[in-house]
Amino acid sequence: MEIPTIQPFLQYFHSVRERTMPVARCVPRGKIDWACGEGRFTLGDLLRHIAITERYLWGENVQGKPSLYRSHGKEFADGLENILVLMEQLHQESLEIFSKLSDADLQTKCKTPGNVEITKWKWLRLMVEHEIHHRGQIYLYLAMLGVATPPLYGLTSEEVRARSGAE
Repeated sequence: MEIPTIQPFLQYFHSVRERTMPVARCVPRGKIDWACGEGRFTLGDLLRHIAITERYLWGENVQGKPSLYRSHGKEFADGLENILVLMEQLHQESLEIFSKLSDADLQTKCKTPGNVEITKWKWLRLMVEHEIHHRGQIYLYLAMLGVATPPLYGLTSEEVRARSGAE
């Protein structure tokens, strides 16, 4: 998917976040610090990581600045409610930054934290993939904990099969 103009991208990215937040709200308060193993991200880490990288990595890089991402730790927000507020706040800040990009800006390059030059629209596309990847981890963690989660697109696979004409 090429991103030739910023406004449709912003709408798309916001819709991706709108699918992430209901899953984030499913995290049981007593499990925010749960991880699937030692040395792995906790559920809280995953949520903070999505928010903080969006703002302080992608948000900085597309402005031609180096990443300010240093951590996704509790010092940014502790507890589910505070993490959800952080996610909303940093998402709004990021959208403000991205909305200032002109269509011509999208065709210019920026440097990633790995010191690789990449076209800005491609870098923004990777940001969306990054969020979707970590949302999938959250779904898996919640499944491991036996927590019910909302279907991603409105119907479960069982509901789609039941409504399908295929036999």
